Amino acid sequence: MLKSKKPLVIPGVYDALGAKIAQKVGFDAMFQTGYGTSATLFGMPDYGFIGATETVDNARRICRAASIPVIVDSDTGYGNALSVWKLVKELESAGASGIFLEDQKWPKRCGHMQGKDVVSQEEYTEKLSAAIDARESKDFIIVARTDARATKGLDEAIERGKQNKKTGADAVFVEAPRSIDEMKKIGKEINAPLVANMIEGGATPLSSAEILSGMGFNIVLYPLSVLYANTFATMNILLELKKTGNTSKYKQKVVNFDQFNDLVELPKFRKMEKKYEKSKK
Repeated sequence: MLKSKKPLVIPGVYDALGAKIAQKVGFDAMFQTGYGTSATLFGMPDYGFIGATETVDNARRICRAASIPVIVDSDTGYGNALSVWKLVKELESAGASGIFLEDQKWPKRCGHMQGKDVVSQEEYTEKLSAAIDARESKDFIIVARTDARATKGLDEAIERGKQNKKTGADAVFVEAPRSIDEMKKIGKEINAPLVANMIEGGATPLSSAEILSGMGFNIVLYPLSVLYANTFATMNILLELKKTGNTSKYKQKVVNFDQFNDLVELPKFRKMEKKYEKSKK
């Protein structure tokens, strides 16, 4: 997929249900968002609250629910190079098809938030090398993310991206460029598969996959669209329920009982149930 001339558009999911929907809609891959994991598991911001245990447990549930590739937001790897090595082993065993690994100092925060900082390139290279060594399959992709744009400037971020490619990253991600011109410069100067991170209301201007592909970006990530849309829908239907005591106004804006049961494959499990009931007789 990375070698295709067509940009790979990847939605972010944070649970097994979202994974099933993304696959049913027809996406070729999905991204387990750390931001969404923190928000939905704890009701807390992407501010260093989740660790390796939550990330791996969530990945296992998501990978079981879907048969398309799942790339996991692994934050900073939750420790040193050995921690990263262990994390990659666990995620690959859980069924993940890749990770995003970033160079922020811990505790990290969402790349579009203020107050973040990065470790030295030397420390990050150790972690990236450990991730590369740990994977069993070369089809397990490792995306090297740098947040250096915010604290050290675009040129430093681009240099880190180039170094990460030399180290062996499968794709490079310069987080939170602030303009189309900055994105064009990244696409021009880094000779590697590149990630564009499209966050509604974030620091980077939203652009179409076609335009981003023309700039040199191979992966177009929409990590929070599902989270934000679900939050919007939940708030609105609950406000209506609180105000009027019923949800009839939203009848045409929700799936019905049968549609939802089809999505979670109730007919398959009914068939299995009947099969095992016959074996008892």
